[in-house]
Amino acid sequence: MSFGQILALVPEALWESIYMTIGSTALAYVIGLPLGLVLVVTARDGIHPMRALNMVLGAVVNFLRSIPFVILLFFVTPLTRLIVGRAIGSEAAIVPLVISAFPFVARMVEQSAREVDRGVVEASQAMGASNWQIITKVLLPESKPSLLNGAAVSATTILGYSAMAGCFGGGGLGSVAINYGYQRYDFMVMFVMIIVNVVLVQALQESGTRGARLTDKSEPDTMKARDAVREKYGLTEENLALFDAWERIEDGK
Repeated sequence: MSFGQILALVPEALWESIYMTIGSTALAYVIGLPLGLVLVVTARDGIHPMRALNMVLGAVVNFLRSIPFVILLFFVTPLTRLIVGRAIGSEAAIVPLVISAFPFVARMVEQSAREVDRGVVEASQAMGASNWQIITKVLLPESKPSLLNGAAVSATTILGYSAMAGCFGGGGLGSVAINYGYQRYDFMVMFVMIIVNVVLVQALQESGTRGARLTDKSEPDTMKARDAVREKYGLTEENLALFDAWERIEDGK
């Protein structure tokens, strides 16, 4: 194939990869975000310990994470046909992508939420905040930078999975690389698809990094504003974090 013909294949394949990645990431977070928060809340040192539930959910997450994506892709084919009506195509690939990704997302969310200062959580409880208020006004806002970084990592991981799905009829960059490159011994096609995939990964990662930087309290601009407040009211960093949480809780009442 000529270079012009190869480039002509890029727009549709790129759109299919973006469609699968964004759609799968969004649905994975619909399931994985609350699941990760439940794992944190019901942990032994959580705000509402439930050992049995935490063990069951943790076992399910670990079990699904241990299944290689290629095997899962074929294993859930009946479910894919039931939901989508067919087993090939970009829409069909979203089903195994979500099933494979949401346990990973749950662990990413759990890790991010555990990074929140325990003292702030305990102080919020002492102020009378409900569990729901602690989750929505303390855990999620305080872990936002880490969550955004985790979302970027999750999206790039799902993009890699979508390329594997393309090898088995899922569409996207992986499908073009296999069907027009590998099977026809045209390594230029594979090279171009790899370059496009690398650029897409960089774009996703940069978006997550920039979002995390904008919400990170340790960034220079944010630190200057926080230092000014701290000096004005004579607060320590922990007290300032508690003050932020208290304001969010009061605003939510």
